Amino acid sequence: MIVNSPLSDRKPLPHKVNIMTGGSPPPPQILSKMEELGFLVHHLYGLTETYGPDGVDVMDPLTLEKVPEDGKTIGEIMFRGNTVMRAYLKDLEATEEAFKGEWFHSGDLAVKHPDGYIEVKDRLKDIIISGGENISTVEVERVLYSHPGVLETAVVARPANHWGQTPYAFMKLKDGCNNVNDQEIINFCRDNLPHYMAPQIVILQDLLKTSTGKIQKFILREKARALGNLC
Repeated sequence: MIVNSPLSDRKPLPHKVNIMTGGSPPPPQILSKMEELGFLVHHLYGLTETYGPDGVDVMDPLTLEKVPEDGKTIGEIMFRGNTVMRAYLKDLEATEEAFKGEWFHSGDLAVKHPDGYIEVKDRLKDIIISGGENISTVEVERVLYSHPGVLETAVVARPANHWGQTPYAFMKLKDGCNNVNDQEIINFCRDNLPHYMAPQIVILQDLLKTSTGKIQKFILREKARALGNLC
């Protein structure tokens, strides 16, 4: 990654460089370091099933009512309008599921702020429900990325007998930080997060990625489930 490259490899930019990125929200720590290097990062949002932001809002997925614009109430980003696809090819079941209530359900959870800004919190399939509390994996990952020894990380749910689910973190450390151990990471999270959001177990390993560099969370979820329930 550019922000973790050796100082000897960095050269000053002749002007500001605009970068567009999609996918999961970049950690604030990465964004600030990129800006220090002269890059202006623009985080874009989009889906294969839609074209443009026509008819988009944050809705309660059960009642299909708009969530309050308080920046706190989590709902699902939904679309409707003539820029949304008509159907999934030869998949009626998936189409009906996606268009419940005549809105296209994106599967992305977000809050809406008073100024109308929509802040993506997590994927619906990635949210962790622990003891009745919703835990955003993105928020946990942001804290993990703020640890000086963490290079890459991904948080998934692991089944737990008592809480139902618990955060389970996979991560890769920066070069020269091999002295960092899992308990240090856990304690760091507990110092910077409510305790119920802190991962109970941290696995230090390389993270598998797609050809475009996206961490393959579905593989990590399968690994966490295969380990069985935490007591």
